Amino acid sequence: MTRTSVVRVVVVDDHAVMRAGVVALLAAEPSIKIVGEAGDGRAALELVERHDPDVALLDLRMPVLDGVATTTEIVAGHASTRVLILTTYDTDEEIERAVEAGAIGYLLKDTTRQQLVDAIHAAARGETVLAPRVAEKLIAKLRRPAHVALTSREAEVLNGVADGLTNAEIGDRLVIAEATVKTHLLRLFAKLDVNDRTRAVVVALERGLLRRPPH
Repeated sequence: MTRTSVVRVVVVDDHAVMRAGVVALLAAEPSIKIVGEAGDGRAALELVERHDPDVALLDLRMPVLDGVATTTEIVAGHASTRVLILTTYDTDEEIERAVEAGAIGYLLKDTTRQQLVDAIHAAARGETVLAPRVAEKLIAKLRRPAHVALTSREAEVLNGVADGLTNAEIGDRLVIAEATVKTHLLRLFAKLDVNDRTRAVVVALERGLLRRPPH
């Protein structure tokens, strides 16, 4: 890949040794120029204001202003500066907060020098950059079924279906009209993303939404 321009970067980390290590790694790269360093989010914002860098390389947990709050302010006030998170934390909550705040990338501190250099250039071009472990977590979350809660009446109707009752029989058991039973079933089908009564029971049992007494 040919790099025609130098990417201007600020490095922000409250751990001085870690920050110095990152700066040393990047200093040998002619296509990257470190224009400032900071140890907290507030100082980072001052650097961004002063230097208008292409990329702000931020840690997540910092004093005064953490990485998420700093990201939010940079994204809101400096559209030309891309935020790239470099942290040791890879929990779902940390990742989601950073991405929602507007970070274009999320790397872990076990990344190699070349991966970091490539990520900085990608971020400067406006490309999303995620550590493999981070990408896996985000994809896994997207694939998880959305949380569904049944009302007590919906659960009663579904229990009736599981007992093999017709709509009329469920209505008699619950002392409600058959039309009302049908309405509850339609809502159940929509919530569970199914098209028939049997599948509704199966999915509800799989998700722990329906409790059946032991036989």
